Amino acid sequence: MAFQARSSWISRHPITPHLPPPPRSVPRSVLRSGKHDRLWSANATKTAPPHGASLRATSDTSGARGADPLCPKTPPHGAGDRGGPAWGSGLREAPQREVPVHNVHDHVLQCVGQTPLVRLNKVTAGLASNVYAKLEMLNPGSSVKDRIALQIIEDAEASGQLKPGGTIVEATSGNTGAGLAMAAAIKGYQCIFVLPDKQSEEKRAALRAYGAKVVVTPTNLEPEDPRSYYSVARRLSEETPGAFYANQYHNPSNPLTHYRSTGPELFDQLDGKIDAFVAGLGTGGTITGTGRYLKEQRPDIQIVGVDPVGSLYYDYFKTGQLTDAFSYVLEGIGEDFLPSTMDFAFVDEVIRVNDRECFAMTRRLAREEGLFAGGSCGAAVAGALKWVRAHDREGQNVVVLLPDSGSRYLSKIYNDQWMSENGFLEPETPLGRVGEIVDAAPREPITIPDTTEATEAIGLLKVHGISQVPVLRGGKVIGVLHERTLLEAALSRGPHDARAGELATHDFCVVDRGTEVAVLSDLMRKVRTALVMEGDTLEAVLTRIDLIDHVARRTADAGGSREGA
Repeated sequence: MAFQARSSWISRHPITPHLPPPPRSVPRSVLRSGKHDRLWSANATKTAPPHGASLRATSDTSGARGADPLCPKTPPHGAGDRGGPAWGSGLREAPQREVPVHNVHDHVLQCVGQTPLVRLNKVTAGLASNVYAKLEMLNPGSSVKDRIALQIIEDAEASGQLKPGGTIVEATSGNTGAGLAMAAAIKGYQCIFVLPDKQSEEKRAALRAYGAKVVVTPTNLEPEDPRSYYSVARRLSEETPGAFYANQYHNPSNPLTHYRSTGPELFDQLDGKIDAFVAGLGTGGTITGTGRYLKEQRPDIQIVGVDPVGSLYYDYFKTGQLTDAFSYVLEGIGEDFLPSTMDFAFVDEVIRVNDRECFAMTRRLAREEGLFAGGSCGAAVAGALKWVRAHDREGQNVVVLLPDSGSRYLSKIYNDQWMSENGFLEPETPLGRVGEIVDAAPREPITIPDTTEATEAIGLLKVHGISQVPVLRGGKVIGVLHERTLLEAALSRGPHDARAGELATHDFCVVDRGTEVAVLSDLMRKVRTALVMEGDTLEAVLTRIDLIDHVARRTADAGGSREGA
């Protein structure tokens, strides 16, 4: 069983009595019948319907449902000039009737939410399951973050943290900033956004277009570093008069928004027939809030997170340990720390993806499905398809959330020159899966308890001819003890007083037998040890030399095959 957080988000943020119950979207059966329009249209001369409701109910004004007598079709352009009756002639004789307002809003913030589901067809070829994409890039600010941005601002206004004329400060990868800036433009607030320098220029330009001030910081920094975008945003919020720090990574409004909007929308769109929900792991708000709502409706639903190579979420989910994160190119998901808005109590599985497969799938979505999506969308779909291939069955409904638009990645993912310069267009040599490495040289993994004295650990490494050993506490891996660490301890203070638990480091990654060797290769550029886990069981310990041996065998086999041909 995967690691579960001790203090779940649901216990930290219960739904208190003053909050309204989660809203339910209008059932599809009502929308199909057109009853919903009749419910609100009687007195709707100046009142708009819920966003998207009338659009879906009246988009087909012909056929079995009949034309809407209150909203006749527009004739072909210039019909009245070709000898036919002028458009509108004869209408004066008809009795005057109130005309309902169809999908018209007072301001753009009323357009947030009620995004459509679209079935994926070509990228899912060969699968029995139905895979639907939730198109969050169709929100007015072009991303799923429009949802939380509006809620964060409204909650801050209600609590008095954000006052008229104030300034909103946030650390963002771009999308939350765009949502906040859009809402700030309507409500009259100033904005300061801090972005790491790996974010695309399109994102920075979009924020400036809304009138926001943009501060760019280095990417490869620890969160606690005063130069990191988290630290800079916090400092600016303290130094700016009348500032409000949105703090999406620790703001309970983030997951609550998805609990009260995204979850109910999805459940109603498929009439409750959802078997799995897949989303990328960023702040954790989307998967925590949506997952919580869906599991309350259907406890057996599978909630699947997608994490990029370099982020710490996958290892934390598998072991409960915060391993060292490292840089990756993908924008928008993955973290190098654990936000309080991420609650793994509502997550059943985490799938790992690398930059190359994320970008390849992003481009496929545009070219094969007509979906102009961002990189984290490609990551979500790549991860969803990995999960579906392992759990495929006829009639299964899987929903994958696509967070943002491809318009923010024109200079990167959709730019052939950038893709080529970064090595993402080069043909990839098939290297197989981790299970092949394990089976090539099967051996029982050697481990030690955390109470083992350093001198005893040194003897064990010498006897077995190994340079590292996993350290266990209560049967769970808490780290890996390397010979270099033992050497440093011996030189600094002598190894006699130290125990393995004190010297263990997080210089390792976690994989399973099904992990692609290409992904393992990316990971082992940064860490020296890979732990092969099957559930809670440690099956094998792999080092860089194991990877080198496997790649050499593969290369030799490929060369022999070409000569034989």
